[in-house]
Amino acid sequence: MIKIKRIDHVAIAVGDRDAAGARLQGLFGLVEEAREHVKDQRADVLFLGCGQGRTPVPGADPATSIELVAPAAATAQEPSNAGLQRFLDKRGPGLHHVCFEVEDLEEALASLKAAGVPLIDEVPRPGARGHRVAFLHPAATGGVLFELCAVGHTS
Repeated sequence: MIKIKRIDHVAIAVGDRDAAGARLQGLFGLVEEAREHVKDQRADVLFLGCGQGRTPVPGADPATSIELVAPAAATAQEPSNAGLQRFLDKRGPGLHHVCFEVEDLEEALASLKAAGVPLIDEVPRPGARGHRVAFLHPAATGGVLFELCAVGHTS
């Protein structure tokens, strides 16, 4: 069994990260935490802080974030995120995935693989905010995409 620490973020697929971010900040008073291009995933992301505890407190778990994720514009050096674009074309903007922070990412992946759970990533890869991430195949979870992350442990 894997050891989940908390929900790190809930991701929403959008066509325009900045417009969606401005809309949610205006509606809900969310605070921009991080904005970046995730080269490995060919995506542009914006994290919005929600709830209490936005100021880091030593030893305290941070609050859950909302991640807005948009396919990056294709360049000669880097294609766009085709999977994310297909998601938007088929379903439109909406819930993309839920991310759990886990105690030990490699152990979690090994445990899930041993249990026969289909994984998109058998090995962690670089994600946003310096985290290492891995995705489970939605077939394993009733059609919902789940991400596991190790916070602040880029390899």
